[in-house]
Amino acid sequence: MRILVVEDEAELAGLVRDHLVKMSFAVDVAASVDEAEASLSTCRYDAIALDLGLPDGDGLGLVRRLRGRGDGTPVLAATARDQVTDRIHGLDLGLDDYLVKPYDLRELTARLRALLRRPGKALGAVQTAGNVVLDTVRATVEIGGRPVLMARRQLALLETLMRSAGRVVSRSAIDDSLYGIDDLVESNALDANVSRLRRVLAESGASLTIHTVRGVGYMLAEGKPA
Repeated sequence: MRILVVEDEAELAGLVRDHLVKMSFAVDVAASVDEAEASLSTCRYDAIALDLGLPDGDGLGLVRRLRGRGDGTPVLAATARDQVTDRIHGLDLGLDDYLVKPYDLRELTARLRALLRRPGKALGAVQTAGNVVLDTVRATVEIGGRPVLMARRQLALLETLMRSAGRVVSRSAIDDSLYGIDDLVESNALDANVSRLRRVLAESGASLTIHTVRGVGYMLAEGKPA
């Protein structure tokens, strides 16, 4: 899952980014409306955490433009504006949720996950394929009823593949779900992550494995790996 954090306070933006990355999100940070617009023009995001008081404009203007062009990406306002009238105005303009600063990073994460679990949005709380069960809220995996420990990147990769189990996921789509714009990614990073996850699944007795579709991407399905 890829999140855009729009926040001009550099220290807070860094804290939010680091926390969300630990929670297995890919995260990009924009410090202004213009930077946010540039990011949105080049990447697809599953949700946006948006400060409203930005140096080059009001974040609500960004929300208005998103909704005006039919973009339903969930937007959570994380802002110092704490008046009831501010909340009502923002929600009427198209905000999906409202969080007042200062906030707990755990609540921010919980609210983002709640937005992503809404009908038609990107996230279901529990994903099941074969004998593999992934709880995206608790970041836990069970294979054949037994808990299996996985590294953060493996969890994110497994989630991406499970959401399209039985269908091919392109390399670019996987990269988008795993890495932010500023992440330093080696050319063979995806192949290495797939290899490690494939090994963990096999060693844990998973009924599924990761199939390579040459020149396209990967697919999680029954049978021996290709």
